[in-house]
Amino acid sequence: MSDATPATSALHHNRKTLLIVLLLFFGVMLTAGALRFAGWRPHGMKNKGEMLQPYGDLRSYSPTLADGKSYRWQDSPRTWRMVTMPRDCEGARRAACQHLLENLDKVWRLMGREADRVHVLWAGAAPVPLDGLREVYLLRADAGLRAGLTQADVATGDSDPVWLVDPNGFVVLRYAPGFDPGDLRTDLARLLKIN
Repeated sequence: MSDATPATSALHHNRKTLLIVLLLFFGVMLTAGALRFAGWRPHGMKNKGEMLQPYGDLRSYSPTLADGKSYRWQDSPRTWRMVTMPRDCEGARRAACQHLLENLDKVWRLMGREADRVHVLWAGAAPVPLDGLREVYLLRADAGLRAGLTQADVATGDSDPVWLVDPNGFVVLRYAPGFDPGDLRTDLARLLKIN
């Protein structure tokens, strides 16, 4: 009789332990699911740029470089593009355009060994000679490019928006005029890492 009591006690203890483990497991899963479906994301997982819904589609658009050659949306190597279509870069706007170009060049250089997978597409005339900026491709600004850049609003203030285009030609993120280049760099680094 003395042997039955410890065995029953151990059995109840094991059941309680199993029940606590199951409650903890499913409780954590339920909490995580509720947070996920409520739209909450950890700070490090949020995009800094504005996620476009729906995405802009430039797959069927064939950009023309300033020298008349065609620029292709090549899927290999997996090349991401920072696209901007600044307003007139002459006169008083020249300094703002030059600052934007410097910021895009800085973001490109901070990509390090992944920089070869990033192009800067500048639609329109460059504010300065592009000597030494091998990542910058000058495009002709046209209606096809404007139509593909979703939410291509009129720039406000002294700066212009920038769009991030994936390797297939989808416009996925938009950075408002006056954006922080560190935000673009953070998003681009994350996308290059997973893609």
